[in-house]
Amino acid sequence: MKLIAITPEHTTGFERQAIVRLVESGFHRVHIRKPQYGLPEMRALIESLPASVYPYLSLHDHHMLALDYGLGGVNLNSRNREVPCGFDGLVSCSCHSIDEICARECDYYFLSPVFNSISKPGYVSAFSKKELSDALGGRLSGREVYALGGVDARSLPAVRELGFAGAALLGAIWRGDSFGEIANNIDEIWKNFNL
Repeated sequence: MKLIAITPEHTTGFERQAIVRLVESGFHRVHIRKPQYGLPEMRALIESLPASVYPYLSLHDHHMLALDYGLGGVNLNSRNREVPCGFDGLVSCSCHSIDEICARECDYYFLSPVFNSISKPGYVSAFSKKELSDALGGRLSGREVYALGGVDARSLPAVRELGFAGAALLGAIWRGDSFGEIANNIDEIWKNFNL
């Protein structure tokens, strides 16, 4: 099972440090999701990071920057539905139904919301455990599907048990007002991951 991190929509003062820490700690990928960022802000964020993390980054917006900087991936979503011409990295997509995953061809998929969201109050689970288990063992077999939505350190065993390829975390990582709190959240996630 693999872990993927997704950045918060709004910038934090310690986000750059946290992205590096996530990659160095072993997260498979870090998805940069900043729907409000214009091209200059996204470029500035990328340039503030060491080039050593570029292969582990996936963009949700301004996909052409993945080509410009040699980033490792792009994520297709309702705002950005096409892979940039010439891009040969990993392609993921955000999906909200099992049928949507079946209808698309990507390297990996996010399915949400699997649990009640941490970062979006009122965004509740859309799937039963049986529905997920049956789909992951049947229709979605052979596809790399990551649980998204409400995933935290305590729910990682359930994600593994259901048969997901991994988990995508957002709210569980970014709770806190300092880099130290974020680092503690990352450590707690790994502690539960390795149980």
